[in-house]
Amino acid sequence: MDAQLRRGILDVCVLKVLTKGESYGYRIIKDISPVLMMSESTLYPILKRLEAAGALTASSREHNGRLRRYYSITDLGHQRIRDFLNEWEDVMRAYDFIREEEK
Repeated sequence: MDAQLRRGILDVCVLKVLTKGESYGYRIIKDISPVLMMSESTLYPILKRLEAAGALTASSREHNGRLRRYYSITDLGHQRIRDFLNEWEDVMRAYDFIREEEK
């Protein structure tokens, strides 16, 4: 899969997990794992990029004696999911066109 396409899909998957409520890194990985594999080394740059873009917010709270970062989706993050879904419809039309030509 093209790296840019994969990156976009991963970003939206992280945002989708956060539509269910605030979460933290390990939990996000667990929630995404039924769909695709993601490591911590992949997740944390995504979280940082999405936070910088305003698609999510982060806060730190103590949990079992240490700080844990919790992430929440913003209105911009919800819009990014909607934009992705609209764009994906265009991709699927192109896919169907190409697939039909190959048959």
